[in-house]
Amino acid sequence: MRFYAIVLLSFVLFGSCQTEQAGEQEPKRPNILFIMSDDHAYQAISAYSDKLIQTPNIDRIAKEGMLFTNACVTNSICAPSRAVILTGKHSHLNGKIDNRFPFDTTNVTFPQLLQDNGYQTALFGKLHFGNSPEGFDQFRILPGQGTYYNPDFITKNEGRIHLEGYTTDIITDMTIDWLEEDRDTSKPFFLAYLHKAPHREWLPAERHYKEYIHKTFPEPATLFDDYEGRGQAAHQAEMNLLEHMNWAGDSKIYPEVMDELGIPETASWDKAAFEREVGRQTPEQRSAWDAVYGPMNEEFKQNYPKMSRKELMSWRYQRYMQDYLGSIAAVDEGVGKVLKYLDEHDLTENTIVVYTSDQGFYLGEHGWFDKRFIYDESFKTPLLVRWPGVIEPGSTNTQMVQNLDYAQTFLEAAETPAPQDMQGESLIPLFKGDTAGFRDAVYYHYYEYPAVHMVKRHYGIVTEDYKLVHFYDDIDEWELYDRKKDTNEMKNVYNDPAYAEVVKDLTEKLAELRVKYKDSEELDQKYIELYKTDD
Repeated sequence: MRFYAIVLLSFVLFGSCQTEQAGEQEPKRPNILFIMSDDHAYQAISAYSDKLIQTPNIDRIAKEGMLFTNACVTNSICAPSRAVILTGKHSHLNGKIDNRFPFDTTNVTFPQLLQDNGYQTALFGKLHFGNSPEGFDQFRILPGQGTYYNPDFITKNEGRIHLEGYTTDIITDMTIDWLEEDRDTSKPFFLAYLHKAPHREWLPAERHYKEYIHKTFPEPATLFDDYEGRGQAAHQAEMNLLEHMNWAGDSKIYPEVMDELGIPETASWDKAAFEREVGRQTPEQRSAWDAVYGPMNEEFKQNYPKMSRKELMSWRYQRYMQDYLGSIAAVDEGVGKVLKYLDEHDLTENTIVVYTSDQGFYLGEHGWFDKRFIYDESFKTPLLVRWPGVIEPGSTNTQMVQNLDYAQTFLEAAETPAPQDMQGESLIPLFKGDTAGFRDAVYYHYYEYPAVHMVKRHYGIVTEDYKLVHFYDDIDEWELYDRKKDTNEMKNVYNDPAYAEVVKDLTEKLAELRVKYKDSEELDQKYIELYKTDD
């Protein structure tokens, strides 16, 4: 009996030991840090190009993870992009086609699913729509677009609050404070760290505008584009730096200087935007601002009467870049602070870190600012992902990935089933270097017309090699671009006989994608009629 007792005891102890070892080796579900800025062009991240700015902290995510060179959006405009990210569904299905119509709160979002499946969730910064986002244990969000200085926040537990300081820094501090004070260490977390910057009207922090206002940046090759060889849409868009950018709100020409020089407002909100943003500063902040922007205004007063249109265009481009890139400098610093916190608190190894933007942005290419078009500067978005132990450091991916894919990626990483109506694809195979079977084309659809910037409605299909676009509603035009041979997208080759087979193939594939994603001419017409009703 003693022998059998010893054997039995040994078996129990061995099994217990094995269970403990298995428990130790069982991987914990990863934390997810989702960092998104607003209108951050991939051209303004040095991991993509170092011609304009150095962003060492954002670059670190790519150096320690993966850089996506063909990441893109389904609809290049702020609130719809965010709705696509949250729901994992195209705009025509989640209902948020533009910035005007409200978000349908019956949509199930991936933070809700993560929260239901044991994740602690928090959101700080710019959501852009809705005052009470579902699926978050804690949130502090900017109302609407928010402001760069002395912002208000809508909070889950404190109502509406007002804080003094620079908004980018405040959002960073809120994020770190939550990690330090409110994080439940017994749970994995999903943390959305969402910047307003560098959205229009581009007000840098004092430490940065003092530096950036003296910088000169290289002009893009297409700054003076005349749109020859393209259709009506490019010719009729209202996004030109000289013609359509606000003088006071955007270029920071004081309203009284505009009056003195006889410069009319570009838009009805031109001077009002300046007063809303700069006028929000404290006396101390305004004094520091005037010490730098006052001399710029005085110099402009002296030079303006003698400047040609070409010189004015170049001047406005430099002013734009100084403030836009200066706004990004604080974002990069903030990212560095949050990454440092993860390092210092042993959170780096089990945290997925994502850096992206809600869409791309024109930095003077084709003479434009803003976004909306399917053309690359607007359509493509930065995407840098770090996941230690899963993603090989310093890797690059060229697949056609979209913001549509984030929800399913996060849910799979969190071992949470995705709803059947989500339309994206998990990026986790790509993280591991497995590209077999991944999509070879993406679908895009833009709706907000007629509206600000007057970019016409269009949908299209994009592959690594080509881009086929259909502009519709008040026009009926097709465009095809060879993405490898014509990287600046200057020549529409839709009617070039040499591309006849490409047109045929992509037209068929586009029709298939429209069916796959449940889009249709009937829905196109429905949303056109909704605009007429809304007006």
